[in-house]
Amino acid sequence: MTILDNKNAPSSPRFAGSYDIVVVGGGAAGISITARLLKADSSLRIALVEPSDFHDYQPGLTLVGAGAYSAQAIRRRTKSLIPTSAKWVQGAVTSFEPDANQVVLADGRTLSYGFLIVCPGLRLAWEDIPGLSEALGKHGVTSNYRPDLAPYTWKLVKGLGKGTALFTQPNMPIKCAGAPQKALYLACDHWQSSGALGNINAEFHVPGAALFGVPHFIPALTKYIQRYRVDLRLKSQLVAIDGPRRKATFEASGDDGAVHRTERTFDMLHVVPPQKPHRFISDSPLADDSGWLKVDPATLQHPGYSNIFGLGDTCGTSNAKTAAAVRNQVRVVSINLLAVRAGQAMPGSYDGYGACPLTVEKGKVILAEFGYGGKLLPTFPLDPTVARRSMWWLKATFLPWFYWNRLLKGKG
Repeated sequence: MTILDNKNAPSSPRFAGSYDIVVVGGGAAGISITARLLKADSSLRIALVEPSDFHDYQPGLTLVGAGAYSAQAIRRRTKSLIPTSAKWVQGAVTSFEPDANQVVLADGRTLSYGFLIVCPGLRLAWEDIPGLSEALGKHGVTSNYRPDLAPYTWKLVKGLGKGTALFTQPNMPIKCAGAPQKALYLACDHWQSSGALGNINAEFHVPGAALFGVPHFIPALTKYIQRYRVDLRLKSQLVAIDGPRRKATFEASGDDGAVHRTERTFDMLHVVPPQKPHRFISDSPLADDSGWLKVDPATLQHPGYSNIFGLGDTCGTSNAKTAAAVRNQVRVVSINLLAVRAGQAMPGSYDGYGACPLTVEKGKVILAEFGYGGKLLPTFPLDPTVARRSMWWLKATFLPWFYWNRLLKGKG
């Protein structure tokens, strides 16, 4: 494959340059893969495309919503995280032209590449639930999936002494499948500690037929549902909100398959929004039939374009969309891309590993680690279904340090 050189770049005000590698997305995946590749070969000319000025440690949002972290503690400036030898192109991608090895930005600029790594994350589709966008941040409606709202979650939890608290989960796939439950458990743990739990009706609405996607962990999680006296409503999905009236509408499927609509009054409502691929992914020739980035689940290479790889939440693979998955994917993509670039066979294979530290109470975590098909992939020689204080330390102390100081620096 011919790698474009800057001196051969066409003379056009729309042309932003040519690079050995263009990375689309400056989240955990994009910054990590950029740093790792540059550690492997410092001569690489890499452009990282990312519009945002700030980068948030997303796994920490649940802890912000539980009062265990401050919102400031999980935020850094994007510029401070991108390797200095990489080119930060601050802009948004609108389309791909893979046959021409080009990426088109919203301002009309184009970037040419030898290799492309696509990792822009996913889109939080707040607009899919009528009334949600207008209600967020007031009327008792919140979501830990937005950094500016996680502190409001904690404010609501602290202030609720009695009433009804609703927690929702949308259809899969979503970013961190356990996060909707984490918000529930940590809120209930606080209410139990403060003596208010007996006066609060907590409901958890799940559109699927099971509490968690990996059956091995369901019995342990069910014990916490029972401990907190949560009204678990399976096959129930949030479809509309009336914030001023504090009414939430759900569609629930009965045993007969019939769908019924019910309206619930709430004092607090924690919403996890539907999640979809970015439109510039789903509308592109790189998408699979569901709109996600099409990649081989093992090599993470696009099956139609050998010089394109995918990482993170945007991929149409069946693994859990977590930072732990990104860590393993970065290793695979870095060695596979460099092998292809050198004309060699790809040595890396991703097994679908993902991890979900389920914060079932403040101070204890069930560390769920699994791969493709729900296969358990525990790191430690311990029963993974047991809630442990050591895993809380891992979640609240070690993993944030590891994220900022190892993963994002290409050392993970």
